[in-house]
Amino acid sequence: MTRLDLDFIRAQFPAFEEPSLQNWSFFENAGGSYACTQVIEHLNRYYRQTKLQPYHPFPASERAGQEMDQALSRLASYLNVGEDEIDLGPSTSQNTYVLAQAFRAILQPGDEIIVTNQDHEANSGSWRRLSESGIVIREWQVDPQTGYLDLEVLDQLLGDKTRLVTFPHCSNIIAQVNPVAEITRRAHAVGARVVVDGVSYAGHGFPDVKALEADIYLFSLYKTFGPHQGLMVVRKETREALANQGHFFNADLVHKRLTPAGPDHAQIAASGGIIDYFDAVHTHHFKDQPDAARRGHQIHDLFQAQEKALMAPLLEYIRNRNDVRLLGPDTPTDRAPTISMVVKGGGRAAAEKLAKHGIMAAGGHFYSFRLFEGMNLDPAAGALRVSFVHYTSPDDIEKLIKALDATL
Repeated sequence: MTRLDLDFIRAQFPAFEEPSLQNWSFFENAGGSYACTQVIEHLNRYYRQTKLQPYHPFPASERAGQEMDQALSRLASYLNVGEDEIDLGPSTSQNTYVLAQAFRAILQPGDEIIVTNQDHEANSGSWRRLSESGIVIREWQVDPQTGYLDLEVLDQLLGDKTRLVTFPHCSNIIAQVNPVAEITRRAHAVGARVVVDGVSYAGHGFPDVKALEADIYLFSLYKTFGPHQGLMVVRKETREALANQGHFFNADLVHKRLTPAGPDHAQIAASGGIIDYFDAVHTHHFKDQPDAARRGHQIHDLFQAQEKALMAPLLEYIRNRNDVRLLGPDTPTDRAPTISMVVKGGGRAAAEKLAKHGIMAAGGHFYSFRLFEGMNLDPAAGALRVSFVHYTSPDDIEKLIKALDATL
């Protein structure tokens, strides 16, 4: 198996050369990753050369529109979906809210939506509010001991009135990777659509959305080394069924229907830098040059192999402590490297102690308030969360373990 060249990878991120960040190890990647240099260069160039309205008939405006279109097209190709199935909006939270309004218009009182209490509130609260329109909300609850979602519990909730099932690809606290394709098949069997929150997954390698069979897949580009935009894939059949949320005269424009606010042109264009980075990683590590979807698979596997190797010593260290409670799987298999721990004194206090040792981490409930309640944990105390991605080094992991040893 190809091994990740960490020196090459870290050279793509200016943060690792930033003087103010020296002697710090970054473990809050689940909240937002470092931006790669390709994105920063795109953004810089856009603001210098094309900071104006795109798509007008003069060169700078035409170039601005072309950069935006190319970004969407290239992102779609890596996700293995059509360009007309992808949109960028201000954030995943905002995109989910807009989607909920689009579904509100096509649902009837008595129709049912299944939500989970494992989700970040962004993929829960907007759907729950539809109860105000007579929609029945059913909660797929986690096991209170493990925090996992049980497929047999889902089967008991699914029925002929189920119209939508919403769930995370993986929780931003538990981090177990849920079987998206299997959940989707079960939902489709009763005629329901699925909305998958991929925010806590996509930073560890873009998924093949076509293979997952999800109707809607959402994640945040600022957690995948890019600008602060939320990406949503809405498959064509579902998009056509949803009510227009844009201006009435834009109803037939595919990229206007679900983005009622004016887009951030510069950040959309800059998101193409993520694909520049992925292409550079692929060219450096692989001899072949397959299509974009296949390159995405190879990069996904490359990133995840590195992350699992980094997780192993940290999880072993935590398993050997009797004064912390690890939330989620205790081995690297089928989990993301978002490691949450219940510790004495609360998560934020522990993060403050780690900061004195050069560790950037965070504590809290991280908008998964319902999950903490479902596991009989105190959301106010929250958890200590240390999260990393493929650019994290083994030295960072060793430093974190030493800091945990000194502070817990």
